[in-house]
Amino acid sequence: MRALVFTAPGVVQQRDVPEPVAGPEEVLVHVVAAGICGSELHGVQTPGFRVPPLVMGHEFAGRTDDGRPVTVNPILSCGACDVCLIGRPNVCRKRQIIGVHRPGAFAERVAVPAASVVPLPDGLGWTAAGVVEPAANAVHAWGLAGRPAGARVGVIGAGAIGLTCLLTALSGGAASVDVADRSPERLAVAAGLGGVAAGAELTGEYDVIFDAVGAAATHEQSLSRLRPGGVAVWLGLADHVAGYDAADLVRGEKRVLGSFAYDAADFAAAVGLVGRWDLSWVRTFPLEEGAEVFTRLMNGQATPVKALLTPESR
Repeated sequence: MRALVFTAPGVVQQRDVPEPVAGPEEVLVHVVAAGICGSELHGVQTPGFRVPPLVMGHEFAGRTDDGRPVTVNPILSCGACDVCLIGRPNVCRKRQIIGVHRPGAFAERVAVPAASVVPLPDGLGWTAAGVVEPAANAVHAWGLAGRPAGARVGVIGAGAIGLTCLLTALSGGAASVDVADRSPERLAVAAGLGGVAAGAELTGEYDVIFDAVGAAATHEQSLSRLRPGGVAVWLGLADHVAGYDAADLVRGEKRVLGSFAYDAADFAAAVGLVGRWDLSWVRTFPLEEGAEVFTRLMNGQATPVKALLTPESR
């Protein structure tokens, strides 16, 4: 079958790969939409977490052999450790991720655990289905922030995670959402979705700030622009350096929370949200164009904000 394969640092290529075989308690998903994630664009340039050769793709939806439309929760947790038993499977110490530790969905078909399959409601389009996974990240982050209806919210980074944070906050009753990004094109998208384009950096004071970039400079900005007692939720993974003023954190009694992935409830909530959102910022491309699109995005092209690969005809 056809697949987009991470073959070497900074290189993805279309290849013919062996058909996946569903093992015990697994199902085969015929992939209809698979999103290119920013973590993949970064990860192929700094191999380690992802090891070539690898078929990536952890954001996806498709059909089972019997034609059911489904999406898939790609976080595979052990279910038995202390962390899983307290309801935090997303941070299981033994977790694996489809598209990272085992073949993913940049292919015509992928074998996945049956327990990871999430049925899709009738009438949900494939574009919406393809962004359930990034939306689930935003739902989880909103929950960590306390789901603060009426809050003044700031979002740093207008990529897919930043935009889903914007849309989740607005859906959750935020009073306003300001979005900062260096790309005028992406800021225009954020404004079209109901956010306020704040320019390259946030300049106001906020109750909650979502950092969807994760650089030292954005860490610092997420703390300095918080009101006393506010909360910054970090989702981005661009830099290992913290970069913030610890004295300001203490004196302002501010909080920083790391946000990684989601749990089953977050994933289900995302399925219910995406069908109501404006997803005009998402574009689809055939799998044959995947290497070209991936490489352009990896090299800094700002648009499209979100690219979905479509291995199977709709």
